[in-house]
Amino acid sequence: MDRALSYLTFNPEHFERLSPRRRMLLSQVPLTATALILLAVVAVFAPALLAGTLLQLCMLMHLLLLVLCAAVPWHRLPPAATLAIPVLEFIPIALMREGAGTEFTALGLLAAFPVIWLTASGIHPRAAILTGVLGSLAVVWLPQFLRGPVTAEELARPMLLPIMMLAIGITISAITGGFRSQRRILESKDAELRSLLQASARRERLLHTVVNAVDVGVLAVDSSGKEILANQKHRRLMPSTAAPAGAVHGEAAAPMFEEDGTTVLPPERRPLYRAVGGETFSKEVVRIGTGPEQKTLSASAARMRSDDGRHDGTVVTFSDVTELMSALNAKQAFISNITHELRTPLTSIVGYVEMLSGVDGAPAPMVAGLDVVSRNAQRLLGLVNDLLGTADGPTALDPSPIDFVQVVSQAIASATPRAIEAGVLLDTELADGLRVVCDPGKIGQVLDNLISNAIKYSPRGGTVTVSARSADGRLLCTVADTGMGMSEADCRNVFTRFFRSPEAVRAAIPGVGLGLAIVKEIIEQHDGGIECRSRLGEGTSMVFCLPLKQPALSVS
Repeated sequence: MDRALSYLTFNPEHFERLSPRRRMLLSQVPLTATALILLAVVAVFAPALLAGTLLQLCMLMHLLLLVLCAAVPWHRLPPAATLAIPVLEFIPIALMREGAGTEFTALGLLAAFPVIWLTASGIHPRAAILTGVLGSLAVVWLPQFLRGPVTAEELARPMLLPIMMLAIGITISAITGGFRSQRRILESKDAELRSLLQASARRERLLHTVVNAVDVGVLAVDSSGKEILANQKHRRLMPSTAAPAGAVHGEAAAPMFEEDGTTVLPPERRPLYRAVGGETFSKEVVRIGTGPEQKTLSASAARMRSDDGRHDGTVVTFSDVTELMSALNAKQAFISNITHELRTPLTSIVGYVEMLSGVDGAPAPMVAGLDVVSRNAQRLLGLVNDLLGTADGPTALDPSPIDFVQVVSQAIASATPRAIEAGVLLDTELADGLRVVCDPGKIGQVLDNLISNAIKYSPRGGTVTVSARSADGRLLCTVADTGMGMSEADCRNVFTRFFRSPEAVRAAIPGVGLGLAIVKEIIEQHDGGIECRSRLGEGTSMVFCLPLKQPALSVS
């Protein structure tokens, strides 16, 4: 019932779904039905009029037009062809008005039906309005012209009907035009929305494909810790259905440990718990599980922010570095073993060379050869000690108050022979009264390493300057050279173990890339810091700082 009423009341949504033939029938039925009802009224109140030819022709034409609406294949014709029916409707309306005579003059108002049809069609709106007005004029004027000569007064008397039809046509055209304009806007918005939804769906599929393709566990959570997205790798790394009490959703149910693999991480120190709290971190190593199945994971977290800058969630990544850590441990064990094996014979070689060099009356060529052997053996022993120090890790410090200027002077004195041999000038700019609490042996090792590097990378005729001063309660020491320098990217990596800049490799300058890594460890043990400042072709400055007051020294 509702559906039938919807069609009969010309619900636009349902009407447009109908076939062209059904639309034509539904458009014609109201006028035909109204005409039949009016003819029935005439039959009741003026039955003699029905015997007239005009009303009979009117009835036949209405039925004929209704049959045409049902029989013509309108879907094969252009849309404008459908307007032939409302134009032809003016003929039976004129016949009805004329056939009813003066008793039913208001029958001319039936012209409103074809006028509304024409103007509501939206096809050539101005022509439709004009056609409706001309059709209305034909309804009232044509019978007068057929009866004989007419006066201007007679023509003006029925003008109310065409004027009313003009007003109705304009109003309907404006209303339907507004409706069509709104509909076009809505259809455009709907198409745009569908396009955006399809694009969003494509982006979501792409995101899921990319996230699942990477070999890193990815988990995104909102500010309350509720999971937004998790890739397959994360679910394999964190196969949990029952996380421990206090853990965040998506956290592993298996026990989690610190890097040593034995110290249990409480829930509040687990990566995901910290990330939900807004903390960011990078490459923090944790271990998950126990026994042979224990995995080593590297966790990182980055915050998501809303448009107004509020914390809106976090993305946490977990990388399985179990094999990498095993390889690093094996490498460290190998380096430790091999350096221990190398240091013993090298120590013997150095000792016997020194003993032979002290023999009185030894030939000059032999003494020169022994000097070469001693120098290279000392260099090799230094490399072995660096490797051993890297493998064994930092040793305990033995801090004491020292005069920093004295430590620098000793380092300069030790490096002078190498500087003279390389043709490099050593210079100092040292402030007075620089006393620090540190391990003099370790700081001496730092200065030896930095000065040695500066000499090694400086050209003949270059200068190496060691300067020291106090600033803001800290000691600042700079070792600057006028050597080849390095790029900004190399500066960032220079303290990485085994790193060597491309320029040093091309120049065939000897080294294994451990010295600066050891220097950084020693400085950080003293609660200090070090940075590299360099420009290609202009030289390098290594700047480190130490606290002048008693620091909280790190010990192994």
